[in-house]
Amino acid sequence: MVDILIGYWWIIPIVLCVVLYKIILRFLCGMVIVPEDRIGLVTKKFVLFGSDKALPDGRIIATKGEAGFQAKTLAPGLYFGKWFWQYDVTMEQFTVIPEGKIGLVLAKDGEPIPTGSILGHSVDCDNFQDAEKFLINGGQRGRQTAYITAGSYRINTMLFQVSITDMVRIQESRVGIVTTLDGLPIEAGQIAGKLVDGHNNFQNFDAFLQNGGNRGLQPQVILAGSYNLNPWALQIEEIPMTEIPIGYVGVVISFIGNEGKDLTGSDFKHGNIVDKGNKGVWIEPLGPGKYPINIYTMKVELVPTTNLVLNWATARSEAHNLDKNLSTITVRSKDGFPFNLDVAQIIHVPTTEAPKVIARFGNMVNLVSQVLEPTIGNYFRNSAQDSDVIAFLSTRKERQESAKAHIKMVLDEYNVNAVDTLIGDIVPPDSLMKTLTDRKLAEEQKITYETEKKAQETRQGMEKETAIADMQKEIVKAQQGVEIAERLANATVKKSEGDATSVKVAVGAEAEATKMRAQAESEAIRLKAAAQAEQIALTGNAEAQKILAVGKSTAEAYELAVKALGGENFTRYKITEELSKGNIKLIPDVLIGANGSNGGNAMDGLLGLKLMEMMDPEKKKDVVAVKTTEEPLRGKDKK
Repeated sequence: MVDILIGYWWIIPIVLCVVLYKIILRFLCGMVIVPEDRIGLVTKKFVLFGSDKALPDGRIIATKGEAGFQAKTLAPGLYFGKWFWQYDVTMEQFTVIPEGKIGLVLAKDGEPIPTGSILGHSVDCDNFQDAEKFLINGGQRGRQTAYITAGSYRINTMLFQVSITDMVRIQESRVGIVTTLDGLPIEAGQIAGKLVDGHNNFQNFDAFLQNGGNRGLQPQVILAGSYNLNPWALQIEEIPMTEIPIGYVGVVISFIGNEGKDLTGSDFKHGNIVDKGNKGVWIEPLGPGKYPINIYTMKVELVPTTNLVLNWATARSEAHNLDKNLSTITVRSKDGFPFNLDVAQIIHVPTTEAPKVIARFGNMVNLVSQVLEPTIGNYFRNSAQDSDVIAFLSTRKERQESAKAHIKMVLDEYNVNAVDTLIGDIVPPDSLMKTLTDRKLAEEQKITYETEKKAQETRQGMEKETAIADMQKEIVKAQQGVEIAERLANATVKKSEGDATSVKVAVGAEAEATKMRAQAESEAIRLKAAAQAEQIALTGNAEAQKILAVGKSTAEAYELAVKALGGENFTRYKITEELSKGNIKLIPDVLIGANGSNGGNAMDGLLGLKLMEMMDPEKKKDVVAVKTTEEPLRGKDKK
């Protein structure tokens, strides 16, 4: 075994050379191998010859072979002469910037940044991959304006420190307000820097600086999208776009720009109205839509161009809220009664007049509080003092028309159209309200009674017409019956005539015979009737003679009786005779009498009557009480 090992001793050096070839080549040839995914960072330990090989004061990266960190790096590959005792080579991974990110570069060496600046300007250095070129071309130490985008880079990390940050994304319907952190100072009298072009939405910040861009607030905004923006160079504030609804215009008030010429003329003394782009109120308002407005350099006042309703009514406000501070107007009448009234004012601001309204008042709220509120309130207070409450209520329409004319004249001076003035609820004192209510109820009752009266008259007329209509049916029916009867009769007549005509010849002879027989019978009846009449006449004359003879004899007998008996006695005689013919009982079965004057023994008569009742009540009617007196008879009774 030992002999075998001794025989193959030469294999051991070969294996060691294969395993340790890098170390051996590095030692013998100064060979360095840089892998394909690495970069070699070189540090030179010393310089063999010359004192001028020392680094200048303040520098840490060597560009001319000085001892120290070397600016030049080793790309992937094979290198010789890098003796280990003189050079130290460190393998560093590539710098990788992911998608959606950017790399911010901080240079540890270079020229100093000028006073007043905070960022090093950009130089040609192959995206910071050529450190030597960066330093030779005057690259400045510190934070750099330039950045590197997504990708892999051979960055000398001994000179550059890379920080990875997100790209800037502006959402839809939003804008980015830019504030730069480097550049020239803003001019005196301005609040934002001047407008600079050619910097590709601030993504090329070096171009912004080279074109004279100012630090601070920028008039330019950036719209929706993704941007490679250096957060060391600028800051972004994302805000919603300015939206102008339909029915409104946006009056732009610019805080930046040149002092433009006033376009309103000498008659308008309430502010400057200038062309677009100048400082002041722009003469051209913005129509409905969305606009990328920088709210720190411009202000947009919304002005409604449709009819605008303002309510002077407590706890009642429109959606625009311009009348939220308005309340019911309290006025005092001529007779000293306070009462409340609600008023609605409709106004319209023309589109072309909107800039003047904003230049005069600043906003619509000031228009309402400074003009409309005092004008309308004072008008109705003054108007109420010229009238009592009842008259004010009864002349509401006239006062509304008068208020409309007055307010229109006032608002015309402020470039506002008064469309209409409306008086709403009027709330008089309770006592007066009760009086008006009672009066109205009485009037309504009167109208109700008259209406009911007319209704009754109408109902009576209707019932009459109904009755006539009902009778009309009977009349029509009767008329129809008459017509039917007439037609039947006519038909019968016609039929009879037809029948008569048809049998006229047949019955001619018979009719003639009948006529002769009728004449004979008639003559016989006449003769018989004449005989009977003569008989009756003779009989009547005889009876009359008889009655006359009896009457004469009776009269003569009565005359003789009267002469014999006397008129009064004859009368009594005839009465008695007639009574006897009727079987009338003249003398009672029992006679109860009493003697004495002054009813001295009347009690005896009464007792007798009572006794008779008890014995037989039916005989009571036959008892007659007779009172006898001792007085002598007078006149004819005495006889």
